[in-house]
Amino acid sequence: MSTDGAGACAHPLAFVRAQRGWSYQRLARVVARRARDLGVANMAAERQKVWRWEHRGVVPDRVSQLALAAELGVSAEKVESNPWPAWLPTGDVVRTDYPWNGAGSVTSMIDVVEGALTDRRGFLTITGAGVASLANEWLSLEPTRLVAALDGGRVDEQIVHRIEHNIPGLRLMDDRLGGEGVRRLVDAELRVVAELLARGSYTEKIGASLQLLAAELARVAGWASFDAGYHTSAQRYWIAALHAAHAAGDRLVGANIMKNMSLQCVDFARPGEAVELAEAAVASSGGISGRAGAMFQMRLARAYAALGNSAGCFRALARAEAAFDRSTPQDPAWANIFDEGFYTAQLGICYIDLGRLPQADRWLGRSLEVHPVARARDHATYLLRRAAVQIDLGNLDHGCALAREAVPFLEATRSQRNARRAEEVRRSLRRHASDPEVREVDQLLARPA
Repeated sequence: MSTDGAGACAHPLAFVRAQRGWSYQRLARVVARRARDLGVANMAAERQKVWRWEHRGVVPDRVSQLALAAELGVSAEKVESNPWPAWLPTGDVVRTDYPWNGAGSVTSMIDVVEGALTDRRGFLTITGAGVASLANEWLSLEPTRLVAALDGGRVDEQIVHRIEHNIPGLRLMDDRLGGEGVRRLVDAELRVVAELLARGSYTEKIGASLQLLAAELARVAGWASFDAGYHTSAQRYWIAALHAAHAAGDRLVGANIMKNMSLQCVDFARPGEAVELAEAAVASSGGISGRAGAMFQMRLARAYAALGNSAGCFRALARAEAAFDRSTPQDPAWANIFDEGFYTAQLGICYIDLGRLPQADRWLGRSLEVHPVARARDHATYLLRRAAVQIDLGNLDHGCALAREAVPFLEATRSQRNARRAEEVRRSLRRHASDPEVREVDQLLARPA
């Protein structure tokens, strides 16, 4: 049964619908039927009403909430004591109240490695005020010295260097294989670091190094989970990563985590929150230039473009260009991905969101000329993005050729984000379903998705 595109859920009600295979209309009928049991016989079963609950922030009336609760097996007491939509049984809660110290970082990591891999796909848990509060808390913190010498075995530099040596390989695997194939490996590395921090004995310097390793591993695990469609898991990892970055006293790593969280909000059509997180990343980075500074400004530009704020987008793009022109060998290793291919693709995507398709096509075309095909996941992303643009511009043959070119890269990487983009291209192609080539490309895109 259709769920009206609720596969990627940005609201708890969307997650509930996806779990049960309910369309908007089906849910409206369920609520109306249950309302009759409560003595309200004339409730209209309107699809639009449910859509407004999910997408416009409209709060259902008390009878509708009690009727839905009865269907879901939620007590009336829980409905009365928890404001909408907090009482909905999504099953996933992301904790954000860990203390901003070494012990809080360890606790957050233990929690995340115990639960993140069991989270379900498709639900963004921290939204609205939670995002703003997190961004403000991070910006207001001053790094503190890590409390060292926990009970347990001694941790030395050789152990730290061995774990550190593994991280570039994990980043590369994520880039070439996709998040689904890598997230468990990264989680396993993070578990080792969490155990060392919780049980080991080490100097303050070694402790800070361990926290920094934990921050980057949790960030990569969050990114892999985000790519694989486990959005609550991604948030769990990133919260733990922020706490570890703070315990290590590294604001730049924390800014990079905020940058990742901003993109997740862009993907979930929450541009206001994306702007808040990207602005926090820029402020936290201390005005750094080079590739890292360009990445932060580009993420802010993407958030403004998603918001439809062209002036804000272009200001951030100008700052990104200036920072990118000042790239130096001292850029952090995680910023190396921000090369010309990545940079021009992000420009193109900004123009897509601003509705300027000819400019978007030009930048995406330039990106595909220089982007290394070894980065299979991103290459598939840019091919699909440009394919959709070409189709919307009326160049059906070129759009189909680009989509066809993307298929081997989609098959090589297990990326739910790219699967969603393939579905977007397929929806655009359905306007031309009578064309034999369109039908063939549609079938090719359906396989990897």
